[in-house]
Amino acid sequence: MRPFTYERAADVGEAVKRAAETPGARFIAGGTNLLDLMKLHIETPTHLIDVGRLPLSQIEPTAEGGLRIGAMASNSQVAGEETVKRRYPVLARAILAGGSQQLRNKASVGGNLLQRTRCAYFYDTTKPCNKRRPGSGCGALEGLNRNSAILGQSTACIATHPSDMAVALAALNAVVETALPDGTAGRLPVLDLHRLPGDTPHIETALAPDELITAVVLPPPPEGGQVYRKARDRASYAGGLASVAVVGGRIALGAVAHKPWRAEKAEAALAAGAAPAEAMAAELAEARDNGRNGFKIALTARLGAAALAEASGSTP
Repeated sequence: MRPFTYERAADVGEAVKRAAETPGARFIAGGTNLLDLMKLHIETPTHLIDVGRLPLSQIEPTAEGGLRIGAMASNSQVAGEETVKRRYPVLARAILAGGSQQLRNKASVGGNLLQRTRCAYFYDTTKPCNKRRPGSGCGALEGLNRNSAILGQSTACIATHPSDMAVALAALNAVVETALPDGTAGRLPVLDLHRLPGDTPHIETALAPDELITAVVLPPPPEGGQVYRKARDRASYAGGLASVAVVGGRIALGAVAHKPWRAEKAEAALAAGAAPAEAMAAELAEARDNGRNGFKIALTARLGAAALAEASGSTP
């Protein structure tokens, strides 16, 4: 690991101010993703600002009837919160589907959202990767791309976003609250937080480098069932091949794109009276096979249809 300096922020204002005035600074909370990447010399911050002990772990109701979740709440804390389990079960199920218990105990809500979108070539520093070194190429395009994206990909990157929690939040229409160095607060729908790769896959979110996530706000849950389903090669210590979150009439897909994918075509088809399988076929009509991941198209179709059927109490 390369040398770096470290400080523990006393409050949110100090954290974002220090990030703005310190070149190469990064925020760190649980560190479950960042520290691994630093050990591999993929992430090389010169200064770490520890925000993990800021008083941002509260989970409390909002005046609008929703729920505000502090960015420093652990994944385990959120999944175990009674209000979350009762009113937002899709979120609890999604969190429990991701990572190990040890990781969930340490990982923060804000950090989970900001995991690097990645594939095996991102981790292998001997191979080209436009996310690590812009302009170097994408080794996965002609390589081992079994887990790669089937939606929203580009010739610059076919990696997938790893977060289960973010998929549920996309289906819940959650909003991210942030703090900026000028003292203002930002609000951004989770759907707009992450970017598709385009020609700049190394730019993964809409946040400024010195912008800190402080909370995630959930609106009141809509009418209808909530379901989260995930398919992977084995039940633990394996990334997802595909996942689906259903919240009433809203659908989000995971592990199929560079960001959590809102299935708007499937939603529209359902609203027009289509059956679950027909709705998923509409969403996946333009899905692309990269050579080794074609099975993910059929897998996602079946997984989505089953989740929709479960949420409505019908059959696929």
